[in-house]
Amino acid sequence: MTAPSASQRSSTGPLKGEPRREPLRVVIAEDNYLVREGTRRLLEDSGEVDVVAAVDDATDLLAAVAALQPDAVITDIRMPPGHGTEGIDAARTIRRDHPGIGVIVLSQHSDAAYATELFRDGTEGLGYLLKMSIADLDELLAAIRSVVAGRSVVDPVVVQRLVDQRVRQGASPLQTLAPREREVLREMAEGRTNAAIGARLHLSESAIEKNVNAIFTKLGLGAEQGVSRRVAAVLAYLRADPD
Repeated sequence: MTAPSASQRSSTGPLKGEPRREPLRVVIAEDNYLVREGTRRLLEDSGEVDVVAAVDDATDLLAAVAALQPDAVITDIRMPPGHGTEGIDAARTIRRDHPGIGVIVLSQHSDAAYATELFRDGTEGLGYLLKMSIADLDELLAAIRSVVAGRSVVDPVVVQRLVDQRVRQGASPLQTLAPREREVLREMAEGRTNAAIGARLHLSESAIEKNVNAIFTKLGLGAEQGVSRRVAAVLAYLRADPD
């Protein structure tokens, strides 16, 4: 069954006929007060999220996670004290120590290097979104649900940069992909199922399956089952050295 599109999802609750889900318990980490409280209000007004803590640095984030055991964390990439990559470091620590908790890292930077650093030790239950994604509540809620389910989410702008970066490297096997296969690859890296990719590209699910199999064959990747494994394979390939 095809997943509902962003336009079909409701920001105030589940679709008609769907069972009502318990609110997801989320911790927010963001040192900018207006962004932090704005994100809290946006999520809580959806009726799908209970923000159990909102903190302004990585130390308090890790303490809140240990004490509250939320379903998911949304963290800025740069926070006190160093305003470096504290959010990425915290995300990897949380996934290591609390593997049942999903983490989304928000950044103003579309530089692919930040994404590859976040996914260095694995991709399951991790998301990397640009801060402008907060404006689309449906997409943000979908991303939270994805990481809670153990899947991975990557902002499409970042995926585009990753793919373009690899294509510019002359030895990249991405150059062997047909244009349609490259489109499907980008959709895969964004965490979409075959059915969802088919809906977006106006193709049948069987056509998407053929493209997926061709992608795995051309890139020398095993056809692992499951969206998060597919994303892991794609990102592992994209961040690999061209040699």
